[in-house]
Amino acid sequence: MTKTYPARRRFLGQAALLGAGALAPQIGRAQPRPVRIGVLHPVTGALAFSGTQCRAGALLAIADINAAGGIKSLGGARLEAVLGDAQSQPEIGAAEVEKMNEAGVSAVVGAYASAICLATTQAAARHGLAHVVDVGVADAIVERGLTNTFRFGPGYKVATETAMSNLRTLNQLSGNRARTAMIIHEESLFGSGTAKLLSQRLPEFGFEVKEVVKHANPTRDFSNIVLRMKAADPDIVIAANYYNEYALLMRTMQQQKFRPKAVYSVLGGAASSFKFIKEFPAAAQHVLDCNHWYNPRDPRAIALRKRVEASGLFFTYEVFCTYASTMLLADSIERAGSAQRERVIEALASSSFSSHFMPYGPTRFVNGQNTGAQPLLTQVVDGDIKVVFPNAYRQVDAVFPLPAS
Repeated sequence: MTKTYPARRRFLGQAALLGAGALAPQIGRAQPRPVRIGVLHPVTGALAFSGTQCRAGALLAIADINAAGGIKSLGGARLEAVLGDAQSQPEIGAAEVEKMNEAGVSAVVGAYASAICLATTQAAARHGLAHVVDVGVADAIVERGLTNTFRFGPGYKVATETAMSNLRTLNQLSGNRARTAMIIHEESLFGSGTAKLLSQRLPEFGFEVKEVVKHANPTRDFSNIVLRMKAADPDIVIAANYYNEYALLMRTMQQQKFRPKAVYSVLGGAASSFKFIKEFPAAAQHVLDCNHWYNPRDPRAIALRKRVEASGLFFTYEVFCTYASTMLLADSIERAGSAQRERVIEALASSSFSSHFMPYGPTRFVNGQNTGAQPLLTQVVDGDIKVVFPNAYRQVDAVFPLPAS
């Protein structure tokens, strides 16, 4: 049961990612029954770009697993994707889980946005389906006692604490030149939750919060919000929003010639995106972002980036987070030696998965959260994204505050 969707430019390259050789059936011997896994993301609607990127990461991982011999403990069983589209709406995401349950999947990977993940993990729990969360950062996802839910990456509490600690360090090194901040966030669970944490923690780190501005998602005009920025004149602008709104906000700031001492993002939707850098290089220059990122010293990550870019896609966090999450699920099925749902959940709960290129170390789940997961602080530098914190992964020293224009 594989769904198809209208052809779109951003879907180009997925077939190339899979590779004909990886998909060619083996001939000459009986094949074990494939293991079906749900791949669920918002590939249409407001979040379509990010959802499509996530799907590409999952399909690439599945192709790599199958090319390497499939699930060896099941006689080389191949993974088979059952694709779902949440259409950027939580209730549709939940309905897609119901269809995947009927299709006989053993587990689900997805579903990118926090609000969608809240709905899909709950739906999966009703059927005893393991649900590996690839990106969704709202901590409520793993704080409801659902034993089927496993988040490989960090949540927004960890991201916010890391971001604040890094910001304080940067500011101290600059002679405490930044004293005020303004928060701009989208209205959903992700943006509102992140903004609430920031509002609480910034004063504790010595920053006055000038204003907190919430905007609709989607938003097509940030002119009035940037006018409010200019009136408040904060030293630092902190943005928490999805790709389209983030990119438009930065472009509007550039057009209105508002240049704070730093643009400092926490889980910024575009700040750590090569798409943003390519499309709007001037607006992206020197943006700092505490976000999901790979280990830049791991050659596997570098090789994957080259493959993804050669296929015509951008190597965004959606791609590599979902790729790694799918690899985590495959490792658990391998160790379980079974596609039975309860066995997969047991294997995930006891996972020590370490064969990945994320800066996490071995996996250890506590109440469904990988306790070793951490974000990295990156900065856009002359058309590339470089890690500035922590020291173990540093590639460049941060530019903070921004040089005078």
